[in-house]
Amino acid sequence: MATHVITGAGSGIGAAVAARLAERGDQLWLWARDAGRAKELVERFPGARTLVGDLSEPERLSWALGHQAPPDRVDSLLHIAGVVELGEVGELTPAIWRATLAANLVAPAELTRLLLPQLRAARGHVVFVNSGAGLRAHPQWSAYAASKHGLRALADALRAEEAAHGLRVTTVYPGRTATPMQEKVHRQEGKEYDPARWIPADAVATTVLTALGLPRGAEVTDLTVRPQAG
Repeated sequence: MATHVITGAGSGIGAAVAARLAERGDQLWLWARDAGRAKELVERFPGARTLVGDLSEPERLSWALGHQAPPDRVDSLLHIAGVVELGEVGELTPAIWRATLAANLVAPAELTRLLLPQLRAARGHVVFVNSGAGLRAHPQWSAYAASKHGLRALADALRAEEAAHGLRVTTVYPGRTATPMQEKVHRQEGKEYDPARWIPADAVATTVLTALGLPRGAEVTDLTVRPQAG
């Protein structure tokens, strides 16, 4: 039975991944921003365990984890949580930049650092669910795209640094996916939201599980998933 630490399991892609891993009997450790959210996650995923810490405050994650009992081995660390605020460069405030970079880039870096001993012990796998914005930036997406471009760099550096410890590192770049975050994006864009137009969250979950299931001796480094045309 593999052990997985998952951020963002409360909705969207993270919930789909957690459900698929729970179905096959793996042990889930779900990251929650507070005790109330942790209770909701355990009710949704019976048998799961939780770790509590606010990803918007990455400088406090070490303290938070130090007051809990994380697993001794981590077979996979799945970074799926994220935030988005659209706006032109001339409109975005330093507060929005800091919040976006903290949650989308600095928190994954810090959480990876804190769990590296457990990942090394298991010769584990780190998966970053990035975004198409991590490959290209469009108008009004500067803060989000910058955080995701940085996340790509983090993954590439981590892969090279940890290869000697047997770690595998995968980045998944989904296009627009039918999630609550996508619904929020459409509101910010002033557009009607039609989930049928976008990638089902379970399809991205399948991509993540495919990367996790690759036999030893090989790794998927980068995967792009796009909505099907037509």
